[in-house]
Amino acid sequence: MNPVISPYHGIFFDLDGTLADTAPDLVAATNKLLIERNLAPKPYELLRPYSSAGARGLLEGAFGIAPDHAEYISLRDEFMINYENALLVHSVLFEGIEHLLQQLEKANLPWGIVTNKSERFTHPLTELMGLRQRAASTVCGDTTPHPKPHPAPILHAAKIANVDPTKSIYVGDDIRDVIAGKAAGMLTVAAAYGYCGCKEPPEAWGADYIINKPLDLLQIIFPNRG
Repeated sequence: MNPVISPYHGIFFDLDGTLADTAPDLVAATNKLLIERNLAPKPYELLRPYSSAGARGLLEGAFGIAPDHAEYISLRDEFMINYENALLVHSVLFEGIEHLLQQLEKANLPWGIVTNKSERFTHPLTELMGLRQRAASTVCGDTTPHPKPHPAPILHAAKIANVDPTKSIYVGDDIRDVIAGKAAGMLTVAAAYGYCGCKEPPEAWGADYIINKPLDLLQIIFPNRG
């Protein structure tokens, strides 16, 4: 049997909403803020889309405040403590991700993680989920001077993995992932199964491809696969 060969040299993923469904724990950390203030917790379905934007998005969804609000910093810091204390309670890899990663590894195709989540949370979470040990690179929101949508984190991840970014793919569930991936010269894939929390639908992001489930990516990575 001929080995499966890809025209791409590396595959890079956003973390929250793309590789892992972390919204249950992010929403729980947010609702804890509300409960401790004798406010009603928000429905999970309402806050889930905000998870892609991390603390900023979740605090907007829960309290209706932006980073320029007087209470934003204290709420953000409290949120981070809540989340840090319960990183991996209900978070899981999306269905199909483990098989997808196994196929990449079987084909000796390096894969990495590029997230705007800070190192404080990303490194322990990805280690607990068994991802960091396998990834060719893990770049966080505070690893480089600029987070996504700046291309710096994606280019840094490609450099660590020793792959040509112009022959690589970036997959994410937010418009800033597509913007960053394109600026880095990568083929971009919108993960429509993720949180997709921005106002524009995935069809409007300008991605090269849109996938509705993780395993759809195999057809893009291995176009000549039997």
